[in-house]
Amino acid sequence: MPLAQTGSGAGGLTPILMIALLFGVMYFMMIRPQQKRRREAEQMQSQLGPGDEVVTIGGLYGTVVAVEDDSVLLEVAPGVQTRYARPAIARVTTRAERPTETVSEDAEPVKE
Repeated sequence: MPLAQTGSGAGGLTPILMIALLFGVMYFMMIRPQQKRRREAEQMQSQLGPGDEVVTIGGLYGTVVAVEDDSVLLEVAPGVQTRYARPAIARVTTRAERPTETVSEDAEPVKE
């Protein structure tokens, strides 16, 4: 009966390694890039400010008038303002010029 026992020790391990390799490839090819895009979108949406020209996920172009906690007020035509959720902003086409505040260390406090 020794011929009837054909055990292969590595044969049972190969399918498990193939499945683990498949999950590893899926993680690096699909999940990580998606997480990176989501982080970049959240960062862009958190930096929105008045004057920025944006495009919504629906393709509507507008200028940011006001920013609230979870919504953005866009002017889509002169005198026409609409409110959108922050995640509805797909991209910023033009950033508004914002003054940069530089605080010098040797500046004295203003006394009134």
